Amino acid sequence: METGRVVITGMGAITPLGNNVDSFWTGLKEGQNGIGPITKIDVSDSKVKLAGEVKGFDPRDYMDFKSAKRMGLFSQYAVAATREALKHAGIDMEKEDPYRVGVIVGCGIGSMQVHEKEIWKFLSGQKIDPLYIPLAISNMASANISIQFGLKGKNMDISTACATGTHCIGEAYNSIRLNEADVIVAGGTEAAITRSGICGFSALTALSSNNDPQKASRPFDINRDGFVMGEGAGVLILENYEHAVNRGANILAEIVGYGVTNDAYHITSPSPDGSGAGTAMKIAIKQAGLMPSDIDYINAHGTSPHLNDLYETRAIKYALGPAASNVSVNSTKSMTGHLLGGAGAIEAIVCVKSVLEDYVHVTRNTTKCEDELDLDYTIGKGRHRKVSYALSNSLGFGGHNASLVFAKAR
Repeated sequence: METGRVVITGMGAITPLGNNVDSFWTGLKEGQNGIGPITKIDVSDSKVKLAGEVKGFDPRDYMDFKSAKRMGLFSQYAVAATREALKHAGIDMEKEDPYRVGVIVGCGIGSMQVHEKEIWKFLSGQKIDPLYIPLAISNMASANISIQFGLKGKNMDISTACATGTHCIGEAYNSIRLNEADVIVAGGTEAAITRSGICGFSALTALSSNNDPQKASRPFDINRDGFVMGEGAGVLILENYEHAVNRGANILAEIVGYGVTNDAYHITSPSPDGSGAGTAMKIAIKQAGLMPSDIDYINAHGTSPHLNDLYETRAIKYALGPAASNVSVNSTKSMTGHLLGGAGAIEAIVCVKSVLEDYVHVTRNTTKCEDELDLDYTIGKGRHRKVSYALSNSLGFGGHNASLVFAKAR
């Protein structure tokens, strides 16, 4: 079946390294650290003291006060990132059919802040906020984007834990290829730096207990001990190629492949042999019409738990074979922490910037790897190199795997 080409024409970001794409990318290139002491909640009784918090965010800079009051923080982040992305893309809704402009922006958890506040009210016999449910449920990021910007097309919230953002972009890619839309706002968002979020992941022994901001998030390092929580949102404007050309859009990059699998192995651990994630990469590369040796750069899921990074390394070798030794690999989470549902979206932005500038940012804090972790993890400093094709991986609890291939604009 003949399908259309899908290009990226705009991007927006709210991250621990800055509240727009330029500051986010500059922070990555400079090796800045977006991780620091948690200020949003009391963690005096927790062994986890660090997170990648969004700084200086005021929702009134992006929406009116009444609208902001009717959104959870994760929705506010998503709307803010969308405003930047639509402006970057030059989308004029007066010239678009609103039913051909969709939204697929997901959230892994929804508003944990609202749940904590309202469940306490319920348990103590207080009156619950009538907007409790609309504030908390995860589909409200995509819904609020549509309401704020008048986007009436296909609208979905895909929630697959840490793979959410990548799945949303991939499914938007498929929707445009199948002519279900001309333009789709796609990405992910999360705001889970809460008491229940930190305590819950800590109880699972998923979080790093290292309280040195320079060492806590160190993907692929021999002394890694868990991930650092992050928050924020990433949004990309995906567009049918002909539609973009006809309106004179600036095409940033093209999505050429998307692979999805499930490990069917464990609720939190990836498959030890890497076959699940590796197969997702293989599918994405094959769909792009490429060979493994064509991939120049992989933005790894790279979360920092001991087994996860080992198994992802095995997955990369499973997918690329001998070509794995020639690819540049890095982890954006070394500087931002793990944005959960938003991670794949900001990492897709990184891939686009990498193919635009032929640059691979450093994996910060990582200094030494054990024997089996023998790939080029971009340790020490970032580097300029040709990046014609970049691959982004996201691996979620429950075995959800997703991979995207980005190409230079043609």
